[in-house]
Amino acid sequence: MKILAIESSCDETSVAVVEDGKKVLSNIISTQIDIHKEFGGVVPEIASRHHIENILPVFTQALKKANVTLKDIDYIAVTNTPGLIGSLLVGLMFAKSVSFANDIPLIPINHIDGHIFSSFIESDVKLPAISLVVSGGHTNLYYIYEKDEKIVTELLGETLDDAVGETYDKIARILGLLYPGGPQIDRLSVDGKDILKIKKPKVDGYNFSFSGVKTFITNYVNHERMKKNEISKEDISKSLQEAIVNILYDKVKKAIKEKNVKTLLVAGGVSANKGLRKKFEDFSNIEVHFPKMEYCTDNAAMIGVAAYYELKNKKIDDKKNNYDVDAISTKVKK
Repeated sequence: MKILAIESSCDETSVAVVEDGKKVLSNIISTQIDIHKEFGGVVPEIASRHHIENILPVFTQALKKANVTLKDIDYIAVTNTPGLIGSLLVGLMFAKSVSFANDIPLIPINHIDGHIFSSFIESDVKLPAISLVVSGGHTNLYYIYEKDEKIVTELLGETLDDAVGETYDKIARILGLLYPGGPQIDRLSVDGKDILKIKKPKVDGYNFSFSGVKTFITNYVNHERMKKNEISKEDISKSLQEAIVNILYDKVKKAIKEKNVKTLLVAGGVSANKGLRKKFEDFSNIEVHFPKMEYCTDNAAMIGVAAYYELKNKKIDDKKNNYDVDAISTKVKK
C-alpha cells in the first residue's frame, strides 16, 4: 500500500510517500524558519502564502524521489486539523484537487495522530503504551492500547495554558534569542546552572501548566534588568530546561505506573530536545521510543503512517470521497 501524504498545518510544507506504514520512500520538507525569524514567530498570513508557492514543487519532488507516479498511489492523506487555518487550507485544497482529478481516495488526518505514530516509523512498538506529544502548540499525554484488533488512543491530560514549545519560544524572546527559541535554550542550558530552582506547579491528574514557569522567569529577568544586574542566559536556560523536563517526567512516570505499561512514545518538535531525551533515559525497564530527528518536527511521513493505521483499524470509510472535510484550526484529538 502506497500513501501520498501532505502536511501544511503550520510553517512546514511537506509531502511524503509511505509504503505499508513503515517504509518512507520520500519525505520532502520545505521549512519557513528563516522567513519567520525576523518576526520572532510564525506569521499565519505569510505562512499561508509560502505554502501556496511551495506545495507544487515539494509534491513534484516527493514523487520523483520515491520513484512513483500518481498511478502507483493507493490513498492520499492530508492534515486537516489542528493548525493555522490558512496553512491547513492550502494543503487540504491541494489534496482534494489531486484526489478528485486522479480518483484516489482522500483520508483526512489529525496532526496529533501524526506525531503519535511518528514513533512507529521503522520501529516495532509494543502496546499498550504511554505517548507524550510535545510541540510548539501541543502538550498532550495519551494512553494507547489495542481493543478488538484496533489501536485506541485515550487522552489522559493536556496543557491548561501554554504548550512546552510555546513556553520555550516566549522565554527565548525575552532573552533576546532568535526564533525558534527551543533549540537555542537547549544548547545554552548545557553550560548553565539551575539558579532559580523553580517549583513545579500543582496540577491535578495528568494535566500540565507552564504559564507559572513562564511568568516566574519573566518577572525575574525584568527585576534583574531594572536593577541593571547582568543576567546569565545560560543559567536561565538551565533553570527553564530543568523545570519543564521535570514536570513532563513526573507526569509520564505517574502514567506509566498507573497504567502499568512498558512502552513510552515521545514525539513532537520538542522531542528533539537533548535535555529531555537524556532525562527520559532514567526510565528503567521501559522501552522508550523517540522519532528520528527528521520525524520530530512537522513532516508528511508521520501523516502517511497515521493514515495507514487509520485504514488498518478501519476508523475511516475508504470508499467515501471525503470532499466535504473541512480544515479545523483548534480541534485537539481526544
